[in-house]
Amino acid sequence: MSDDKAPQTSHFSNDDLKISKLFDVSHITAVVTGGGTGIGLMIAQALKTNGAKVYITGRRQEALDKVVEQYGNDTGSGKIIALPGDGSKKEECVRLAKEVASKESNGIHLLVNNAGIARDDNTKFSAAGKPDFSSAESISQHMLKSEPQSWADTFETNVTGQYWMSAAFLPLLAKGREVTPGYTSSIVNISSISGLMKGSSSGQFAYASSKAALVHLTRMLATTLSETKVRVNQIAPGVFPSEMTTGESDESQKSELSSKMGNPAGRGGSDADMAASILYLVSPGGVFLNNQLLHPEGGQLLVAPAAI
Repeated sequence: MSDDKAPQTSHFSNDDLKISKLFDVSHITAVVTGGGTGIGLMIAQALKTNGAKVYITGRRQEALDKVVEQYGNDTGSGKIIALPGDGSKKEECVRLAKEVASKESNGIHLLVNNAGIARDDNTKFSAAGKPDFSSAESISQHMLKSEPQSWADTFETNVTGQYWMSAAFLPLLAKGREVTPGYTSSIVNISSISGLMKGSSSGQFAYASSKAALVHLTRMLATTLSETKVRVNQIAPGVFPSEMTTGESDESQKSELSSKMGNPAGRGGSDADMAASILYLVSPGGVFLNNQLLHPEGGQLLVAPAAI
């Protein structure tokens, strides 16, 4: 007599456990916003080096062209393509999606919403001094140095832009999933541990608030898109060298950044740290991951008050 509850025969093979298969991204076509510098560039390089086709977007054509010139034709089978555009504007996000759709009839497999800005120079402690934390008047006057437009610009790029990009590219992501058996497309949002920590973020009130909003938006998107089989995950990095944190991403800046770190790892993030994070989430080995938050930060959340 048959037993309906008996284990089903599996087609699993030990070959499925090989790194070359688990973390293969050679089939992926990706769009990475803010891909010309910093973390976006690290992600684009990691994907391209492992065989993916990567469209990098950004407001500055020269930054994108520099990446294509420097990395577009080096070793590896992947490709980097410049796609200039302002991902903070609804109409631009729609235009970018249409442009990619015209080039990729089979859709795409990955959208990385990485573009971000910080507009807290008026209140950032290192630049604007510190208030007397025992004085309500001092704290009030320091906080009031912030400009309304700084908040508007920060949220437009760091939150609403991610919303517009996700909405515009969703049909392309669904199409990419349909033509790639056994694989599910995904959105990966790059938030920040600034959106998870409970401190004052060194006076970066607008930036940290926007990243906290992106953390929640990502969870909302994961729930909203669950029936489409498009996964939504996020990476909340600690301090990585970028134009935002050091001015540039060269080796001297990375060394200087690492010497100032107070996390248990004793250093800032590296290209390899970010590469490992993105490859884990978007490769076949990560297709069981949805609504996940990775925080590569060297243990910073262990030593700072945090909401996680």
